[in-house]
Amino acid sequence: MNKLALLTALIMSLLAGLLLFLYLRRFEQESSGGAPVKILVVIKPIDNHTMLTEDMIATRIIPQAYVESRAVREQERLRVLGLRVSNSLQANQVLMWTDLASTTDERRELSSLVQPGMRAVMVQLPSEDKSYLLIRPGDRLDVLATMRADQENRSVSTSVVLLQNILVLAVGADTGADLSGGGPTSSQKQERILSLSVNVPEAQLLELAQEKGKLSIALRSPNDVRIVEGLPDLNTSFLTDTKARSGIEAIRKTGRSGPIKLESVEVSP
Repeated sequence: MNKLALLTALIMSLLAGLLLFLYLRRFEQESSGGAPVKILVVIKPIDNHTMLTEDMIATRIIPQAYVESRAVREQERLRVLGLRVSNSLQANQVLMWTDLASTTDERRELSSLVQPGMRAVMVQLPSEDKSYLLIRPGDRLDVLATMRADQENRSVSTSVVLLQNILVLAVGADTGADLSGGGPTSSQKQERILSLSVNVPEAQLLELAQEKGKLSIALRSPNDVRIVEGLPDLNTSFLTDTKARSGIEAIRKTGRSGPIKLESVEVSP
């Protein structure tokens, strides 16, 4: 009986200690300004119209009560890299969305938009592809390549996810700084040319893909910068393979974003 009472008292003491800890923690958060929030700060002076790069910003944790709604959160880092600042910034200054130049603030040359280590590569969409009409500089997209190859004495079309999360620098002659609001006055052929921000190996892939097949694009949400690993190449057998199509549909239902494995069943010609 004494052991039971002692055990009960011990459990009650631990529970009371836990409740006290949680109360003190909540009280500390409320008195200090709320839960911690990660925001971006400038770590060195930045001149007006300078392109924002990785070495110019860092993450700082401050209480939520002291975070302005205009402050750029840490999870928005990839969205602001490559943008230009609209005024001079000082070290230790919190980066605000109002500090970043909008695409209509100034006339921009394409070469000035290319980040160090990257290249601007022009991709021309097929004449029947009108998707360029809905794409704007600053959008992000995936590049797909469709190529034909000979397999077992027959020609098979294969679709490849060539590149993911690629930044659009320009659409035709439009770099996103047209002040008239009416868009560029370039011809349709020029408008079908997308200028993409890629590194050198990616530029080589694009060049090979344009020579060997047809390119198409898939527009991404501006809030989605994830890279999906393990995407398989799909060929025409997937169109008539019920099992393979079910696997693709399952990906949408489960919302998976990790490595993907699909098995293709060969279909006789």
